[in-house]
Amino acid sequence: MKNYLLLVTSFFCISLSSYAQKDKKDNDKDIELISAETSNEIDGDTYNQWSLEFDLGQSRGGRPYSEGYFGSDPSKFLGGFQLNHFGLGVRYMLSPKFGLKSHFSYDDIKKLPGSESKDFKLQHLQFTFEGVVNAMRLFDLQNEFRRFGLLFHFGIQASQMSPQMNTTVSNNKGKKELNGGLIVGVTPSIRVFNNFSVFLDVSLNSNIRQHFNWDGAYSDPNNNLIGSLFTTSLGFSYSFGKDKIHGDWAIIKDINDKRIDSLNNRIGEIEELMNDTDKDGVPDYLDAEQNSIAGVTVDTKGRMVDKNNNGVPDELEKFVNNSITSNNDATASIAKENAVLQLINDGYIAAYFETTKVTPNNASASNIGFILNYLKNNPGKNVEIAGYADETGKTETNNKLANDRAQNVKSILVKAGISESRITIMSRGEDDSVDNKSDWAKRLVRKTVFKIKQ
Repeated sequence: MKNYLLLVTSFFCISLSSYAQKDKKDNDKDIELISAETSNEIDGDTYNQWSLEFDLGQSRGGRPYSEGYFGSDPSKFLGGFQLNHFGLGVRYMLSPKFGLKSHFSYDDIKKLPGSESKDFKLQHLQFTFEGVVNAMRLFDLQNEFRRFGLLFHFGIQASQMSPQMNTTVSNNKGKKELNGGLIVGVTPSIRVFNNFSVFLDVSLNSNIRQHFNWDGAYSDPNNNLIGSLFTTSLGFSYSFGKDKIHGDWAIIKDINDKRIDSLNNRIGEIEELMNDTDKDGVPDYLDAEQNSIAGVTVDTKGRMVDKNNNGVPDELEKFVNNSITSNNDATASIAKENAVLQLINDGYIAAYFETTKVTPNNASASNIGFILNYLKNNPGKNVEIAGYADETGKTETNNKLANDRAQNVKSILVKAGISESRITIMSRGEDDSVDNKSDWAKRLVRKTVFKIKQ
């Protein structure tokens, strides 16, 4: 037995080693390791291709048998079980989808304990050379099933059958016969560690020159030298190499697919950059003031033009002046004052914030400056600052966030010289008036607004 193991193991190791001589760089040109679901630390552009497999279980001859001999117990579920199969194999994946496999096994085919079959015992040694298909990768299901794998294997097999006892119908003990045929199987598996998995294998052998029955007697000539063997086994697979994960489990994309994904991402980034939130004709990526008032002239950087630096955009100031038709200076002044108050109290002047932030964004500086100039020029006026948040997160957190935003804007005005007694704040909490699924819409409600009071 040891000689057979040594001879066959050496043969299949030599037969497969030729594949290892291929320059691995050629094999890795079209693939790239992206990540593993539970192993975010894994990075690189290669994966382990070799794996060693060991399994044990039950082999049961399907046919042929002599009369009075059989390999199962009809009274038991699935015909009963006995441990009589031991196997050792090696697999090499040529790509993430396809590979080669060699397997050597020893089967002790004999009467199932407790069955009504007559006693028999036959030794079966087998060597296989098979192709392997990684079904999860073939059908692009690896992301959905993650730790679960499914391999199909099929190929040719060569075996030796040797009766180990004489029976009532034969005296073939010690005789040996070489035969061969086809093998096909399916192997579901689950990954335990990055390079270690356990599997269940179900295989079917079909011999095409089998003279012996599975009980050791010569089969009837009418059998046409056909025989079958069913094997069910549990085992483990260990992959080895310089990388941290086997190709069965690494999430791998064709490099051309990754290039397409990269181009799609770039197109998406360009489209986002070309957005114009405040509709002033300046794309957001060039816009230094993304909340300018509609209809107000802006410069090339999206800032509202204010040549006299009085905190009021020139276009808006011109509109207010043109809207006053009275020749009475006092009436004109009152009308102008009312127009400015309406702009402030109706929410046209506001400070905006990024997600979870309590500090206004840079584009809001001019609007806070507008309020500052108004309060300095009107010392008898007070201001109420109301803070808002979008619907992202918990309501209690958003209520506090809205209050903190109002408090922060108040602090800016106080540090700029406005008396704290002239400023009150309040939290309006979440603003649910916009679509919570739209990032751009939510930007418009992360704000503080102002209301002038006597």
